Amino acid sequence: MNAQNKSEKKTFILIHGSWHSAWNWYKVTPLLEEQGHTVYSIDLPGMGRDKTPIENVRFDATIQQLCKLIDSIPGKVILVAHSKNGIFNSQLAELRPNKIEKLIYLAAVLVANGKCAKDYFVLDEKEVLGGHITYNGTISSMLLPEIYKEGLYHDCPDDITQMANIILLPESTESAKAELKLTEENYGSVPRYYIECTEDRAITPWLQEKMLAEMPCLKVYKIASSHSPFFSMPEKLTDIILEISSL
Repeated sequence: MNAQNKSEKKTFILIHGSWHSAWNWYKVTPLLEEQGHTVYSIDLPGMGRDKTPIENVRFDATIQQLCKLIDSIPGKVILVAHSKNGIFNSQLAELRPNKIEKLIYLAAVLVANGKCAKDYFVLDEKEVLGGHITYNGTISSMLLPEIYKEGLYHDCPDDITQMANIILLPESTESAKAELKLTEENYGSVPRYYIECTEDRAITPWLQEKMLAEMPCLKVYKIASSHSPFFSMPEKLTDIILEISSL
């Protein structure tokens, strides 16, 4: 791993993707901390160790909870968000532009003002997850284990899939339909960077490129990985995150 000057300490908030939890980052977190950085790897409401009842999870309340975390941290933070939950990166930057140093989207949803994640998911004809999602009415969704390996972890060690069978949880469906409210003055003032996963079968390279064409980033990095490079190539992913943090 490329060493970074430890005097240039940064604070990272790592935001996991759908159905996952802080577990996403268990390989990346220590690599960042070894370089002297502070890392908050969080469980979103209703996920992982957070016991908010799934029927009570709301997008706006989650945003406010994350704002409180950001406000409690001295100085600026760098947000790293994965998959659908790139929406939190964007809305947080709108509300706390002066507290966020950079936004890093990892194979993440990058939506325009007035749009929601679902608007983009329905366009992706080559993704493999959609036919393997079950719904509890309008409350929550769950990805079936039969697609974990192919759809999320095809280049990851087999034990990751076995752990996912135990760890993954139903997720509130509400946030995927939440329309973001973004302005150029606030959201547009925060530097944003994108890490594209070129072998992604969940949010395909086609959709990632489409979102980038609509919402350009300062720099796009490409990594030849599945949807889960934090498991398959954590050192390489961490190097990219560190490089972005130093720009």
